[in-house]
Parts: sequence; structure tokens; C-alpha cells
Amino acid sequence: MELQLPLAFEVTSIVVLLLIVAADLVLAYKRPHIPSTRESALWIGFYVALALIFAVLMFLFAGTEHAGQFVAGWLTEYSLSIDNLFVFIIIMTKFSVPRKYQQEVLMVGIIIALVLRAIFILLGAQLISNFSWIFYIFGAFLVYTAIQQARESHDDMEQTENGVIRFLRKRVAISDEFDGARMRTVIDGKKVFTPILIVFVALGTTDLVFALDSIPAIFGITQSPFIVFTANVFALMGLRQLYFLLGDLIQRLVYLHYGIAFILAFIGVKLVFHALHENELPFINGGKHIEWAPEISTVTSLLVIVGSMTVAVVASLIKIRIDKQRAMGTSAH
Repeated sequence: MELQLPLAFEVTSIVVLLLIVAADLVLAYKRPHIPSTRESALWIGFYVALALIFAVLMFLFAGTEHAGQFVAGWLTEYSLSIDNLFVFIIIMTKFSVPRKYQQEVLMVGIIIALVLRAIFILLGAQLISNFSWIFYIFGAFLVYTAIQQARESHDDMEQTENGVIRFLRKRVAISDEFDGARMRTVIDGKKVFTPILIVFVALGTTDLVFALDSIPAIFGITQSPFIVFTANVFALMGLRQLYFLLGDLIQRLVYLHYGIAFILAFIGVKLVFHALHENELPFINGGKHIEWAPEISTVTSLLVIVGSMTVAVVASLIKIRIDKQRAMGTSAH
């Protein structure tokens, strides 16, 4: 029988995680620089190690199921957070953010993402506790999102961003040049906003979209708000370093979005099965539970998530290698 997590453990964990995020934010602002590959790799290793230690603590305090749900939820959120990086790169490139200050900008984007996800987690938990049929909506939404993810390019977001920029430029005085990482500067004795404002708005709007996708996805793994929130925090903590570690490579992982789409579709189907199993809607099976609806285990979810990302990354790396060999062959001729 699985144990319940002690309240003291939950409160302590959240406080410690928020302190780590705050310390990361302070470091990014106090020492703006372009991190080396080694530095980025060490930080990512540190955050992954923290997540695994946390999973072990979950196992000791609450048993296998809770620990498995955390690991599966963390990997799901990490996968979806990697998708964030595509858009972050587009935004940074489009607005020509100086690379030296990208750490600070990314940290603000991550803080925005954490706040938005915390709000959606609270809302999602309330909806789930009061309306079991919400799983039908979550499941259908994730399947729809998966189809859109497989069909669309992240570059399609540029038109929306242009609309936001036009709206801001019409109503707010914004300079053409950056002034370090400052949001406001003085030009000809007049205070104006710098393009950093536009970058923050672009990051915030995209984070909102990703929160709408990721929160229903992780509720397909676990219904514990604590596990959902901690998995999100751990997934986002190493995101800034991953941005600098992967750099341009992430744009060349052309099949990654298919792997993410498959994960979303899988969890969407899992949610629909769960909704059928817990069914209370009167127009479906007379309002009775549908016992034959399969309940997909946490272990199965974990294997599908890891397998999907592995196949997508390996396939992308093979394509990069083939393209490189073709380019070398063409140049030789």
C-alpha cells in the first residue's frame, strides 16, 4: 500500500526549490556572461542529480508509485520544456538579444513560466476534484495539440509575435537599441522602454501557450498537485543551461517535435481511457463506469516517454550525419 507524503516534506520541498530558483536568478543577474559548454553541462548534471535525489526521497517517503509518477511527470515536462527552447531561440534571434544578456532574459522567461504553470496547476486540480469529466476535455485537447505539433513549424508563431510588437509600438515608447539588460533607458532626456520589454512579452505569451499544453499532459501522469508542481520546477530549472549547451543543435533536431507530438497524443489517449474508466456522464454508458477501459500504468507511460524522445533524437542525429555526408560529397565534386 502506497503511503501519503507528509505535509512537512511537501512544504520543505517547495520552499527549498523556490530558494534554488531564486539563487539561480540572482546568479544570472549578478554575473551576466556566455556560459561555456562545460559550465552548462555541469549545471544540467547538477539539476538532473537533484531531480533523481528527489525521486529517491519520494520513494522512501511515499513508495514506488509516487516516485514513478514524479519521474514520468518530470520527463514529460522536460520533453515539453525542450520544445520551449525552439521558441526561445526564435525569439532571441528575431529580436537580436545580445548573447551576453540572454541568461537574464531566459531566467525571466522561466519565472513567468513557473508562475503561469502554478496558476494552471491550482485551476486544474480544482477542476479534476470537482468534475471528473474534465479528463475527456484534457484528453481531446492533447490529441488536437499533438496533431498541430506534428503539422506546424515553430516559425509559424512569428506572425503572432509581429502583431504583439505592432500593438506595443503604437502605444508604448520603445527604443530601437538595447541598453544592457535594462527594461527602461533614457534617450534625449526622456525615459523609454528598451526592446527587452518586447522580448519579455513574447516569452510570456509563448509560456502561456506551453502551460496550456503541459499542465493537462502531466495531470495525465498524476493527479497530485504537489508532484505536478515539483516536476515542473525541476524541468524548468535546467532549461537555461540546456539552451546554451545545445545552442544551434536543437534547431537541427528536426524530428524532435514528432517525438513530443507522440507523447502528447499518448497521454491524451491515456486521459480519455481514464475518463471512461471513471465515467459519470449520463449520456455515456448510462452514467456508469466503463470497466473495460484500460488503465495505462506509470511504468508504461515512462517507457513511452523515454522511447519517443530517444527515437526522435537518434533519428534527428542520423539525418544530421547523412546531410553532412551529402554536403561533403557535393563539395568534393
